[in-house]
Amino acid sequence: MDAHRVIVHVDMDHFYSAVEERRNPEYEGRPVIVGADPKGGKGRGVVSTCNYKAREFGVRSGMPISRAWKRCPNAVYLRPDFKLYGEVSSRIMAILRKYADKFERWGFDEAFLDISSRARNFVEAKEIAEAIRQEIYDEESLTCSVGVGPNKLVAKMASDFKKPDGLTIITDEAVQDFLAPLPVRKLLWVGKKTERRLNEIGIRTIGDLAAYDASVLTEKFGMMGAQYQLMARGIDESEVTERGEAKSVGREITYEEDTSDLDLILGTLLKLSESVHKVVVGLEMLFRTVTVRVRYENFETHTHGKTLPFFTDRLQSLQKTARELLEANLRQDRKLRLIGVRVSKLISRKEQTTLV
Repeated sequence: MDAHRVIVHVDMDHFYSAVEERRNPEYEGRPVIVGADPKGGKGRGVVSTCNYKAREFGVRSGMPISRAWKRCPNAVYLRPDFKLYGEVSSRIMAILRKYADKFERWGFDEAFLDISSRARNFVEAKEIAEAIRQEIYDEESLTCSVGVGPNKLVAKMASDFKKPDGLTIITDEAVQDFLAPLPVRKLLWVGKKTERRLNEIGIRTIGDLAAYDASVLTEKFGMMGAQYQLMARGIDESEVTERGEAKSVGREITYEEDTSDLDLILGTLLKLSESVHKVVVGLEMLFRTVTVRVRYENFETHTHGKTLPFFTDRLQSLQKTARELLEANLRQDRKLRLIGVRVSKLISRKEQTTLV
């Protein structure tokens, strides 16, 4: 690992709803929720994202749309326009790439930048981060929150520290002071259930976790116990890695609370499939392989795929295949934390004019 590392994490503020507010200025000042159709509080599926006004009512990403409706029935509810979000995201990522030695995109609205050779110290890193924020605002009229640190873990947690439109710089020497007082739930990959288990053994802050007996953590959490402690100490040697051009289109969502509600899970699956389908059609592509990804409450993750005998862009084929994969493989003895749908083996519609 390089002795000198400066990593930047850029996270667009409530990206989908921010783009919608920019397109519809009359929404300014109102709660805006992007996700499934609430259908008067009886809809299935979940909230994809929402603006900060909606969050004042307790609405969060991953929340069942029916619950969001109960908390905020007067919000503006919108179906996702992934084609538009993708176009805006591509322009933002092009801006970010200019500032990076190494660049790693995370979805539509996040990216890591390794600027180690461009910033000799964190003072220069701050100047670069401020330039990034300003250029995004000047070009797209959107705000972002930026974290700068000595590794990806710290940078990502720093970007979440002052939202929205924030900038947080954490030097090597300040990592422990930054992490230690934070609630343990703020640590990456620590959800509600893990938080409860950590609280039960007296761990309430990240500092508590960093100082805890490593053998006990391993006994109670397996390999993840040791990983949690490394992260609590701000240790992360992972590199910023270019992922290359996308060879697939996918959508996934993490539930606000782990669930075994089959109606909710199936409803979410169908909505995710619909979102993927819109992107594929917008790109004028056909797909042949469908993959469903699930993560259970214990973080056990499985992917199940099926390759169709033909290329297609039919929504019915996508939803039918995704549902079959889920129903054939879903475990009933564990709650679900995350669900995702992906299509791959893509070709341009122009390359195939006849569908079997």
